Amino acid sequence: MASATPASRRSQPVASLNAQARIPEGVLFKELAGETVLLNLNTGVYFGLDPVGSRIWQLIQDSRPLHQILTILLDEFEVDQTRCETDLIQLVSSLCEHGLLEPVASPRS
Repeated sequence: MASATPASRRSQPVASLNAQARIPEGVLFKELAGETVLLNLNTGVYFGLDPVGSRIWQLIQDSRPLHQILTILLDEFEVDQTRCETDLIQLVSSLCEHGLLEPVASPRS
């Protein structure tokens, strides 16, 4: 359901690896030289992602929960698990707060 509510009030930050996020309507993205530019057409908010952030964005497009994304990132990049988990949750939470992603409701609430 689309809403004109400001992004900061519409989306709650992602709190755990059990969460999942999706790309809301009105958000465009373009990959350029390994980086991704995101634009929310409803709010004018835009964001740039580095290559790791771009990989996370690709995995979110595949409708994967964050714990699966974490596992894939740990296989593909040389990174400490704790740091990767923290950075993943912070990035997804920030994108949700800016209306560039939205949390997927858990079927068991």
